[in-house]
Amino acid sequence: MRPTKRDELVQKALKVFYQNGFNATGMDKLVAKTGISKTSMYKHFRTKDDLIIAVLRLRDEHFRNWLYRRMEELGETPEEQLIAMFDALEEWFAEAGYKGCMFIKASSEFQDASHPIHKQSADHKRMLETHMIGLAEKAELANPEVLARQLLLLKEGAIVTAHLGHTDNPAQDAKLAAAQLLDMHRQ
Repeated sequence: MRPTKRDELVQKALKVFYQNGFNATGMDKLVAKTGISKTSMYKHFRTKDDLIIAVLRLRDEHFRNWLYRRMEELGETPEEQLIAMFDALEEWFAEAGYKGCMFIKASSEFQDASHPIHKQSADHKRMLETHMIGLAEKAELANPEVLARQLLLLKEGAIVTAHLGHTDNPAQDAKLAAAQLLDMHRQ
């Protein structure tokens, strides 16, 4: 099925926002980088914030689908999949154009917790947490909620560290710490 003009706009805007940030990307820059007119943009989105929310929803869908699939491909058991998350992150960090987490950036640029963009970013992180809790439960690990939060802290730290570029392999550093956490949570 051919993408609609709206879908095309969201896909192109995702790339522009990821490379340049949200507040630093005005409508004129979006027009220049996407080739889509302001008239067309405002036909599909009332405001820039509405476009950003659509971009975050698309990024959420793409990222979670990719991450969960890679975890399943790299790990046979739920416990192995929890650890495999860090191998998947290492692959992401090595991609050309890696610029960190779009949701961390969005929540930093829209810091009011009641702002819809901040909420969309928080929803993404909550969905990741729910998935990790489910894997920890399937693996019959103790305190799955606590373990999931701890693993996600390692994940987020690795993402930021990879973006800053001041260590050689933050994904593998986090993986080693994650393995120790799993040892502590085995029943």
